[in-house]
Order: sequence, then C-alpha cells, then structure tokens
Amino acid sequence: MESIALDKQQFRLACAKYTTGITVTAVLGPDGCPHGLTANSFTSVSLEPPLVLVCIDRRARILQHFLDNPYFGISVLTEEQHEISRCFASSRQDRFGGVEWFRGSRGVPLIEGSLSTFECARKQTVEAGDHVILIGEVLSVGLRDGRPLLYFCSGYRQID
Repeated sequence: MESIALDKQQFRLACAKYTTGITVTAVLGPDGCPHGLTANSFTSVSLEPPLVLVCIDRRARILQHFLDNPYFGISVLTEEQHEISRCFASSRQDRFGGVEWFRGSRGVPLIEGSLSTFECARKQTVEAGDHVILIGEVLSVGLRDGRPLLYFCSGYRQID
C-alpha cells in the first residue's frame, strides 16, 4: 500500500473508505422545538454502562442545544430513509418539517421507521479538533427489522 503525505483532502479520502451507517442525532431546544443533524460519526463506547458517542462540528448552529439539554436521541436510518439523511445534512432551518417523528420517553425527537433508536443522557463532552464529542448513557432503545443506510466513498450505498 502506498503511503501518501497527509493533507486535509487526502485525510478525507482515506476516511471515506470506511463504511458507516447514517444517523439523525436530535435534541429539543429550550422552546420545545426539535433540532437535528445527520451524523455518521456514531459508535458504541461501552456495555457497562451502556455508552455511545456522536461527533458534532463546532460550527453547527444547533450544537448549543445539545450542550444545553441533558438528553438527546439518535435514530439509525434505513436504506429507504436517504432523503431524510439529505434533509438533516442540509442548511434548512426546519429540518423536521415533513418528517415523521415522535418523542421518546425523555422527550427526545426520534425518527419514525428508523432501524434503531437510542435515548441518551449526556454524560460527557470532549472537545476534539473542530468537533465536540458527545458521550451519552443509553437509557432506552427501539429496534425494528430492516436494512441500514450506508455511506461509503462520499455516497449512499446499499447492501447487495
């Protein structure tokens, strides 16, 4: 394997070779309105206690909502939900407009029909470069059958 000197573009291209699932990570604002974004930087951290993490760009306008609210939700999207992913990756103000969602037991916004959902209590935030890592303790989950929406080489993919 050829080693290439590190620059931002090459780093991005190398990271794009790692297949990820797609999530919508969401929170309620102080006005009770839902706010969310598409995130593929999501992973489990620990089984005891059950912890997950998601990374949010420091420049994201809704980051403050995640820092102000002790609870947030994560919805793992199915391959049929790629338009939802695009919507939540856009700069639209009302990303929840026209999207079916529901409030979890802690009030967190969750996307209807998702492959799985996580209701989390924020346990820790870590500043890392140009992102903030939110670590959440999973309080409850929801599951359904389906096929995941995948992201690989900067594009949506499906399992063959």
